[in-house]
Formats: sequence, C-alpha cells, structure tokens
Amino acid sequence: MSSVLAIAATTRTLRNLLLAQMPMLDADLGDLEVTLQPPDTARKGISKAQLNLFLYQVVHNAAWRNLDMPGQVRPGESAPPALPLTLHYLLTAWGRGENDNDATSHRVLAAAMSTLHDRPVLDGNDIRNALPDNDLADQVERVRITPLPQSIEELSKLWTAFQTNYRVSSAYEATVVLIDSHATARAPLPVLKRGPQDQGVTAIASAAPVLETLAYPRPQVAARLGEAIVLGGRQLTTDHATARFSSLRLDAPVDVAPLAGEAAGSLRVPLANDADAAARWAPGIYTVALLVQPTGLPALLSNELPLVLAPIITVSPLAAPAGDLALTLTCLPRIRDGQRVLLLFGDRAVAPQAISNPADLHQPTALTFQVPAVGTGRYTVRLRVDGADSIPVDFSGAVPAFAASQQVVVS
Repeated sequence: MSSVLAIAATTRTLRNLLLAQMPMLDADLGDLEVTLQPPDTARKGISKAQLNLFLYQVVHNAAWRNLDMPGQVRPGESAPPALPLTLHYLLTAWGRGENDNDATSHRVLAAAMSTLHDRPVLDGNDIRNALPDNDLADQVERVRITPLPQSIEELSKLWTAFQTNYRVSSAYEATVVLIDSHATARAPLPVLKRGPQDQGVTAIASAAPVLETLAYPRPQVAARLGEAIVLGGRQLTTDHATARFSSLRLDAPVDVAPLAGEAAGSLRVPLANDADAAARWAPGIYTVALLVQPTGLPALLSNELPLVLAPIITVSPLAAPAGDLALTLTCLPRIRDGQRVLLLFGDRAVAPQAISNPADLHQPTALTFQVPAVGTGRYTVRLRVDGADSIPVDFSGAVPAFAASQQVVVS
C-alpha cells in the first residue's frame, strides 16, 4: 500500500510520462507544455502547444473497499482495509497562439492518447522518480490507465461545472490507488485448544423440536394444577426432554418431565398439584417450550406456545342474606406481588379489599372482597388473575354444570 502522497505521485507520473513521450511521437511538439491546472485557468499566460491534465474527480473503488490486504492480514486477524481510490483525469489540448488553423491541438491530443494507449500501466521507476518519498510503486496492485467514455450529456455537465468554453478533450481513469489505513489492527494469539479438553465443535444432526398444538383437558380454555396438557408437533421426544413453563411473574421457569402421548407425535405433560406446587407456580399466562438436553451436547429448544393456568379457588360463605356481602376466597397456586386480581360475582367485577399470603409457602393465598347491594339469587363466583379465570364448571356428571362449590345463594 502507499502513503497520502499517492494521488500526487500518480498525477506527477502521468505528467512526466506525457511530457517525455509526446515529442517523440510528433517532432513538431518539441515546445509542448504539460500543465495540471483547472480548465478555466489552464491557458492563462501560455501561447505554445499545451496539454492540460486535470484531476476532476476522486471516487472510492468498490472492488477493493472491503478487502484485506494480501500478506498483511492472516485468518483470525482483523485490520481496517486500505483506502482504495480511482482517479478521473481530463486531457485538454491547445494549439499555438489564439488561432489553431493547423489543428495543432488535435495533434497534441492524439499524441497524448497514443502515449496512454501504449503505456496503460504506470512503471514503478517512473513513479519513484516523479515525487520524492512516495511509495506508490510498492503497493500490491499496479496503477492502470484506461479510457473513460463520456456521453454528450456528461461532457456538457462537466464543462458547465468548469465555467469555461468547451474544448476537445478525453477522459481517463487511473485505478487503483491504495492509501494505508492508520487505524489499529488486531492480531489475536494462536488457538491452543478448541473448547474443553480440545474437543472442538460439536455438531448435532437432529433438528430442534417444533410445537404446533397445545390441548387442554376437556373443553376448557385453561389448565389447572392436577391436570395434564397435551403437546403436539414434530421431533417430539421424552428422552432428555423437559417441558419448560415461563412466566414474567416467576423468578425462574418451571420444568416438568413430559410423558409419551396417546397419539403419535404428542406428549402429555402433567401439572402436578403436589406440596410444592403452591409456591412454584402462579396463576396467569405462561409460555411452554420443549427443551431437549442430551448429555454432553448443546441443548435444543423448541418454539413457544401460550398456556393459561387457571387459579383453583374456594369460596366462603356459600349462602348469605341479601345486602352487602363479604366474601373470603382462597387461591392456589399463590398469587404473586403485582398480579392483577378481580372477583367476578355473577356479571359484576369487584377488586379485592385484602390479599394475604401465609408464611407457610404451602398454604394458599387468602383474599377478602366486599360486594355491595347484592339481591336475592344464585351467583356464580370466578377469580380472575392476570387474565386467567378460575373454572366454575363441574365436569364429573354426564353433562357439564356450574359447580355448587363456586356458587353463592343469596336469599
């Protein structure tokens, strides 16, 4: 690569090349002047044959922009790429004096184009002699000179920008000029071992499980502790598998070992209502996923499906006189701090007056409600926690009916 002198070195090399070679192609151009001025000022004070070499545009070279420099960056190392540039030049010719009846300007332009046609690659020695202390000749890619075709519209816009009268010209590009980056490079130490015990990468041929369906027991819209849900999908297995239930209300997920389902491609997951269930779970909305963790291999985690865990409640009293009614409920699993709780008394929604969790983590949450101005009748009671309603239906009979244990008779 090269230093910030690279652009100037390219321009000076081209000037020297044209100044040395053009008189050899046309002996009448012995007094030729080669300048590097903008086209609107290039002719001032000059009356002899002249060629003006003007750098009018510098653009990034897309092919080299994100490439590592060969021989400088090895696998595993990172370094900012060099600044790759393409230089656009405009060659403009003038004859002698004010008039150019012998078309000397055409001879100047023809000699310049012939020189660049015969020498499309800049010579390293020419580059070194063009500008002291430049190292453009040492970059990994050589600088090539190629014609740059331009339409009438492009020429018109270009000379309008120069704010001068158009003269016969030809455009060329010089590419690629690579300027060193001075940003810090990183070269990590060699790898001594690949993971624990130098085992390298672990590859698993099997696909992760995919959950497609979740079925509740009976025609319910939620599950309760003591019941089981059925998961359906693909790549489901009970080997090294765990059904993982996650909720924002829990400090950690609840893991349950699945059982083989009755149908192919299904798993049965029992939600045990054991002594620890009151503290492990919370009523509300969950997501369930299947985690497969073979011994010594990375875990495979399925997608997640939503699950509603309904609270199990007891209601007291079940009979009361008309008027303001005080109700006491218990709820399993226990209600967590911050959960939204409502009592659905018939078609009325009532907020709790008090919620208390006993010190014994195995005991249910106790709630008290005050329902004003209750008329006579039979009222079904439900508890809604974070959008999950208790199930007030008794499925033990031939036909489902509202459970008497969740109805309050007001007389």
